[in-house]
Amino acid sequence: MSARPKILALSSGGGHWVQMLRLRPAFEGCDVLFATVKPGYQSQVGDARFTVIPDANRWNKFALLKTAAAIIGLLLRERPDVVISTGAAPGFFAVSLAKFVGARSIWVDSIANAEELSMSGKKAGAHASLWLTQWEHLSTEKGPRHFGSVL
Repeated sequence: MSARPKILALSSGGGHWVQMLRLRPAFEGCDVLFATVKPGYQSQVGDARFTVIPDANRWNKFALLKTAAAIIGLLLRERPDVVISTGAAPGFFAVSLAKFVGARSIWVDSIANAEELSMSGKKAGAHASLWLTQWEHLSTEKGPRHFGSVL
């Protein structure tokens, strides 16, 4: 790793993006690239690097392929040390593909999913280096882990 770890902080829009922004203090001292689905969010990250990725969901298979291809290209260009996501489908791809560029990955499951894990979280957890939940009662020995409610 370089002196300043490279972080790719990637999420969908809406609540997923809000949660990612709440993690910003954890990225202090790192070279961070924020990636999300709405160009208008750039103003929320100040001087930090920012890029837009195509949005997708499980109902549009073509959009999923387009998003996955964009994320593969982003990972190959950026070569992050760590990929972190708060969801949803774009985050699943980023976390699942991170290991192919030698990056560790962190999935922080949505705080809104208090009764059960998100669908993306259930799938991404198997691929993440670190799989986290905000809710202690959703934590299991195999994951996700709960280290407190940080968001």
